[in-house]
Amino acid sequence: MEHYLADRTQLVDASGIRKVFALGATLKDPVNLSIGQPDFDVPQPVKEAAAQAIRNGQNRYSQTMGEASVLEQLRPRVEADTGWDRPQVMLTSGVSGGLLLAFMAMINPGDEVIVPDPYFVMYKHLVRMLGGTCVFVDSYPDFKLPVEKIAAAVTDKTKIIVLNSPSNPTGEIYSEQEIKAVAEIARQHDLILLSDEIYEMFCYEGEHLCVGRYYDKTMVLKGFGKSFGMTGWRLGYAACSERLKPLMEAMLMIQQYTFVCAPTPFQHALPTAMNHDMSDYVQVYREKRDLLYDGLKDAFTLHKPGGAFYMFARTPQRYACATDFVKEAISNNVLIIPGNVFSERDSHFRLCYTTSEAKIRQGVEILCRLAIG
Repeated sequence: MEHYLADRTQLVDASGIRKVFALGATLKDPVNLSIGQPDFDVPQPVKEAAAQAIRNGQNRYSQTMGEASVLEQLRPRVEADTGWDRPQVMLTSGVSGGLLLAFMAMINPGDEVIVPDPYFVMYKHLVRMLGGTCVFVDSYPDFKLPVEKIAAAVTDKTKIIVLNSPSNPTGEIYSEQEIKAVAEIARQHDLILLSDEIYEMFCYEGEHLCVGRYYDKTMVLKGFGKSFGMTGWRLGYAACSERLKPLMEAMLMIQQYTFVCAPTPFQHALPTAMNHDMSDYVQVYREKRDLLYDGLKDAFTLHKPGGAFYMFARTPQRYACATDFVKEAISNNVLIIPGNVFSERDSHFRLCYTTSEAKIRQGVEILCRLAIG
């Protein structure tokens, strides 16, 4: 069958995650610290709004950019986040859909995309499948935005700098100073900033900073799946200033021939979601973060994340690589992900604390025991 497959399919390697799930498939009641998905359900009023939209017959295609009534409620939010006048906004099939549209609209073969390492796994594979090259910029050991390294990585082939704050897999939140500095690099070289802000709601030490506020050639991607427990609803949005209107028009054209539109009945539930107070949910995750960090900090080298719901911990020195440690953790009924899924290194592993406090405590006990040996 291989001769039927496009060459680009050989550029994607999902083996790291596949191995984790294959190893974990036979486990009974594992401690699952691997899945980047909220463990809370969609709030009931938001469910009811979606159900009512279905009952009301809102089940056909929407406009490619999304329902006008929903976009009208999103634009003031974008204006408040960015300071842009008359921002361009479109609904996407999740932030993943927005990433695909944005990369397809911008990347030509040979173009370079600067990506801080560690990174969300999709960036690497989408860029490679489109013929571009990811230029990875190391942010170890503290995962702060490596401004000087980004500046040094710019070439005449660079088109995009990707930012993800709060970050998957590290939970790192970039400071205003760091964001401003990278925005200045982009301004000097006339580059696009692509800002993945899917975890904006999960900021535990302060308000989220939208990158678009500091540079008007930023394509901002935001979503609702992580924030409202509706990952299966596939809802996100892209926003840019009028300066990037031609880019959004290209994304809309591609959406027309790919996703067509974001799921229509769920679009109609977004106004209810946007007006639903999620602060109690965020507080629960803040407490889970603290529980996991306090439990691991004496046995592992790790930084306390400021956002999202991940930690990226260094593998104990007695293991040759993170993959070896992950295999042993899984054999002890704890599911975690090796760092080489998210990085050019295999020195760390990712934990996700979207599970019960009891499971977190159980996982901490097992992982600390393995670290000590």
